Amino acid sequence: MKFTLDRPATPYLVRGYSPGLLRVGERELVRSVIVAADTLVDDWRPQRIDELTAADLETALGLHPEVLLLGTGARQVFPPYELLARLYAARIGIEVMDTGAACRTFNVLVGEGRAVAAALIIA
Repeated sequence: MKFTLDRPATPYLVRGYSPGLLRVGERELVRSVIVAADTLVDDWRPQRIDELTAADLETALGLHPEVLLLGTGARQVFPPYELLARLYAARIGIEVMDTGAACRTFNVLVGEGRAVAAALIIA
């Protein structure tokens, strides 16, 4: 599914997603990523939501987002509260959703100029 056809003002916008494949800008990615309007962290360690650790979220924290979107794969799966506690303590909003929804939401929020990052599990 293609999300947008125009040229964005930001280098990193999600152009398409299907289970196992993510297109960010002109790049095709097959491993989990963290993306913000001006940053792409490819090959993010967790490949399934059950592999996610608190340490994995530190990379996203370093981007200083107002909101972090956590795309959990084909289905929405909420991680344990303990994994998200650091985000809550840093007063960062967290939204957990399936990866397709996280991609669409990321594009909307970036388009609004919001400080958003998305941690996307591509599986």
